[in-house]
Amino acid sequence: MIHTYDILARTIAQENPGTCFALLGDANMALATRLAEEGCGFIYVRHEHCAVAAAMAHARKTGGVGLATVTCGPGVTQLMTALPAAVRAHLPLVVLAGEAPLKAGWYNQAIDQAPFVTACGAAYVAAHWPARMPVVIRDAFAQARRERRPVVVGLPFDLQELPWEGPGDLPAPSASLIPAAGPIPPNPDDLARIAPAVANAERIIVMAGMGAVEAGAGEAIHALARHLDAPTATTLPARGLLHGDPCCLGVAGGFSPAIAREVMGEADLIIALGCSLARHNADAGKLWPRARVLQVDVDPVSQSQGRLAADLHLRADARLGAEALMAAVPPRQRRRRGGDLARRIASEPADSARFDIAPGQHDPRDVVAALDSALPQGWQMVNSSGHCSYFFAQMNRPYDEFLTIREFGAIGNGTSFAMGVAAACKEVPVVLFDGDGSLLMHVQELETYVRHRLPILTVVLNDGAYGSEIHKLRADGLSDAGAVFGQTDLAAIARGFGAAGTRVTDLADLPGLVKAFAADPRPTVLDFPVSDQVVSPVIRRSHGIK
Repeated sequence: MIHTYDILARTIAQENPGTCFALLGDANMALATRLAEEGCGFIYVRHEHCAVAAAMAHARKTGGVGLATVTCGPGVTQLMTALPAAVRAHLPLVVLAGEAPLKAGWYNQAIDQAPFVTACGAAYVAAHWPARMPVVIRDAFAQARRERRPVVVGLPFDLQELPWEGPGDLPAPSASLIPAAGPIPPNPDDLARIAPAVANAERIIVMAGMGAVEAGAGEAIHALARHLDAPTATTLPARGLLHGDPCCLGVAGGFSPAIAREVMGEADLIIALGCSLARHNADAGKLWPRARVLQVDVDPVSQSQGRLAADLHLRADARLGAEALMAAVPPRQRRRRGGDLARRIASEPADSARFDIAPGQHDPRDVVAALDSALPQGWQMVNSSGHCSYFFAQMNRPYDEFLTIREFGAIGNGTSFAMGVAAACKEVPVVLFDGDGSLLMHVQELETYVRHRLPILTVVLNDGAYGSEIHKLRADGLSDAGAVFGQTDLAAIARGFGAAGTRVTDLADLPGLVKAFAADPRPTVLDFPVSDQVVSPVIRRSHGIK
């Protein structure tokens, strides 16, 4: 007998998702089992949130549609943190979610799932007619690609189990339905209007975002910056895109290094190519207080996240927009991109504040510097969220080797993101940078790493607390007791899951530990005890800490 779930599995397999991240239950286990038999790779996680978060990272690294599957009821309600993160990061996902059986008068896991999903900004599609289910799934992949957000498909499991009585042919895969549209060039009239503003600006910064990544605009932006004698910068998600530019200031936003804040504070024009101009990108307007902003984007906006974000607009693909500006504006004599700026960028620390470090603990900035020196080029790096993520964001790595997704501000995603990257970049070692509070939220996924033999090295800055919270509480004169937990022995926990684990008390040991992992890239945790007295510049500025 051919069941409906057999046909659904074949429909999903022809979408070529690469890997499905799954937690099985009554309402999805038959479908997932058949999908695995169709040749789709699977990583079976320990928490539903982690399935969707891993699919997010997989989608970002592959450029495709991420795929996850969960059961009904509690399987869906566990997704409420991952879904808005994917929505805000504009990541296309399909989540195959079971639904309670329609034939049952009562079912203990039954819940109206759609409102939970749509409240997160994702789409929900209920597939309640068996013969149309394959088309519904195909269309969900198409919708995810077109709208660049998650689509959750509800599949009642009693309908999945019915004998198949629908069409004999599968629907055409979603990729065949995507219009073959080329990149958008700028309108000549718009370009003529914008060019004088660029030509008359004195201190320009050329900034690249994820739209520049997707347009393959890196080289065009390099050329434009040299043409305009302008330093460059990137948004946080696109960090590393301009890695080869000696005059790249690094991240533009709350994570900007000191020299970037200085140079951007003097700018009179920011040319933002493929940037959504989020609030954090401009540090709520404090990063470039004197500058006008020219947004070059296929969907330009004046307002973003409650603030006026751009004064000038050029609707265009980031690469074609950069090339057009270069042709429309005369070149400048090289002054700002001279040796002094490049020397300062290469030699000055991102943050030079001094703190008292207790014996037996590290300054997190020293740990990150040691890691940047010891970790080989070509490995995949994953930055998590939380207080520690500022320090890791200062590492000197190219975009295609460093993943950052933090649009929803949630900690606890790092373990999942690392799985998604490991599945997308097979046989390449993955290094996860995380904090102790974030790791402990989903530490159970270390067992998933071991079971699937994922080559993930987890590096933890362990301050024994929720870092952002303790510094904010202290700055406000409040007790930090509710956010201090003590330095858990994370290395021992890792060994309990069957991974390798070492507490690193001497940074001189790091090169040897990295060499050992390279020789045997099994799941490993390096636990660095760090001082809870080191406050990132982000917190110092927001809370007036001197």
